[in-house]
Amino acid sequence: MPKMKSKRGLMKRIKVTGSGKVTRHHAYVSHLAPHKTTKQKRHLMKSASVHHTDYKRIKFLIIK
Repeated sequence: MPKMKSKRGLMKRIKVTGSGKVTRHHAYVSHLAPHKTTKQKRHLMKSASVHHTDYKRIKFLIIK
């Protein structure tokens, strides 16, 4: 049986830290940005960790 491939689309969108946490980017940053406040756009640019309820699903998709 061949190795399972990881989902490349997901691998481009997340990063696994050294401690095993999964980080992601926020949505709603680029499109329709002029009406958003500067503070809102600044906070959206920062990366965020994936919610703990999604860990099991994501770990399955990034198995190499």
